Amino acid sequence: MALRIKFSYCVPVFIAIILTSCSSHKTLQAELSSNKTEQKPYAFFVAGHVYGFPGESKNNIGVHPPFKKRLDLIRNNSLIEFGVFTGDIVEDGTKETEWDELDADIAYINKKVYFAPGNHDIGNSKGRAIFKKRYGNSYRSFVHKNDLIIILDPNLDKWNISEDQLSWLKNVIERNAHEVDNIFVFFHQLLWWTKDGVFKNYPINSTSGRAENVNFWSEIYPLFENTNKPTFMFAGDTGVYKNGVLYFKFSKNISFIASGMGGRKQDNFIIAKITENKSVEFELVSLNSESLNALGKLEQVSPWVYFDVLNFDFKSYKLITCKKVGGFF
Repeated sequence: MALRIKFSYCVPVFIAIILTSCSSHKTLQAELSSNKTEQKPYAFFVAGHVYGFPGESKNNIGVHPPFKKRLDLIRNNSLIEFGVFTGDIVEDGTKETEWDELDADIAYINKKVYFAPGNHDIGNSKGRAIFKKRYGNSYRSFVHKNDLIIILDPNLDKWNISEDQLSWLKNVIERNAHEVDNIFVFFHQLLWWTKDGVFKNYPINSTSGRAENVNFWSEIYPLFENTNKPTFMFAGDTGVYKNGVLYFKFSKNISFIASGMGGRKQDNFIIAKITENKSVEFELVSLNSESLNALGKLEQVSPWVYFDVLNFDFKSYKLITCKKVGGFF
């Protein structure tokens, strides 16, 4: 009889525990599902070569003057949650006063700004030491609203992503790529450029510090292509002498974007908006005219290369055949 009494009490308790556990599990699953599906839109801005034209920084306070006039556009846009400066942020990275002036401009816009440093910023040991003291590591990653943000430093090895940075990058991609919606990658140099490759006619600012052989096409590009996630690569070393912007959807999941300023011809910065359904929209902001949209749509402003790639040799980095769909190269 005693055993029956104990059993009669234990069964309901045991069932209650199971039901409570199942209920908690369903609640947790619902919360996780809700967090993933109910994403709110957000935006970030990207600006390259923000110190402007070589030699002018001695007369400027902070960022390139035409860009400085547009800072309120960033400051007053509540959708923008952070920004990235894609290198050559100051003209002389060994001068702390230039960094102080830059920090004052960032404080004014009141947004978090990340740095993908360039050769002017950390091109020598003194500049690199100052950068590290003030801002920490020169490469980093984080996940923002289920999008993976990666900032690289090709200055460490002559435009190559190698050794510790390459191991770190592979680990970041392996741990995160399968779970995120989009991947955004930022660096200073136009790593996809080669002197006899697809983008040979695009006028980059400089090849300073570039090795004869760079591992972008052989090692870095395949890492991102294999994720099958929409990947947008931003570079900032453009805009000083002629063209200041390039957009090219190179493969089914990878787009190359170059954006910079200084030459006062195509000076610009970009606002990227990530919608509720995780698609990515761009606004190309002109700095050289009254109209913010004077340069047109980002996806349509590249006159140097605009074609569908049919056959690309990744060993020689050369286009074998292509179908031209606009512009010239």
